[in-house]
Amino acid sequence: MNDGIKLNGTCHCGAVRFTVLIADGLRNVRRCNCSYCAMRGAVVVTAGLGDIAYESGGQWLTRYQFNTMTAEHYFCSRCGIYTHHRRRSDPSQISVNVACLEGVSPFDYPSVPVEEGISHPLDHPAVASLAGTLSYVAAENKN
Repeated sequence: MNDGIKLNGTCHCGAVRFTVLIADGLRNVRRCNCSYCAMRGAVVVTAGLGDIAYESGGQWLTRYQFNTMTAEHYFCSRCGIYTHHRRRSDPSQISVNVACLEGVSPFDYPSVPVEEGISHPLDHPAVASLAGTLSYVAAENKN
């Protein structure tokens, strides 16, 4: 594993538990607008393929693939929570769902870049890699 921040992660039901080293820390979060990611809605960070270690429950992970069958999306078969995926754009990397990381929430980020996945960069190199930005503004506390 490289230098970076090592975090514990889990699915919703706790069946799948893992540790992951996030080489760039939690600075480079993003989303994607491809058909699958748009429905899933997760905010992710990047780690190296070898930088995730399953502490328990690896047998509960189910893999989903579509289209080019390059990306590998993993989710807990018990609770259905997406934990991570092997990236199509760089199969040596994984994207990890920040909501599965201990002490991290997707709502910690008021602005999240959205990568262009509808016209994937490997299929359409001339298309810009940034599709837009998703913003989160917390409601005022009305106690």
